[in-house]
Amino acid sequence: MSAEIVNLRQFRKAKERREKEKEAEQNRLTFGRTKAEKSLTKARNDKAEKGLEQGHLEKPGKDD
Repeated sequence: MSAEIVNLRQFRKAKERREKEKEAEQNRLTFGRTKAEKSLTKARNDKAEKGLEQGHLEKPGKDD
């Protein structure tokens, strides 16, 4: 039974590189948006919130 010989230092460094690349990919998705994309998302959220608020019914007798 002959096992493959592995250099643990290289193995650890490769594992660390893979983890950093995974984190970098997540950061690119989270923070890598242009100003136009951010403002478009904010405008859509504001419009949706405004539409939701317009659908609320006010209860009579409150705050009068």
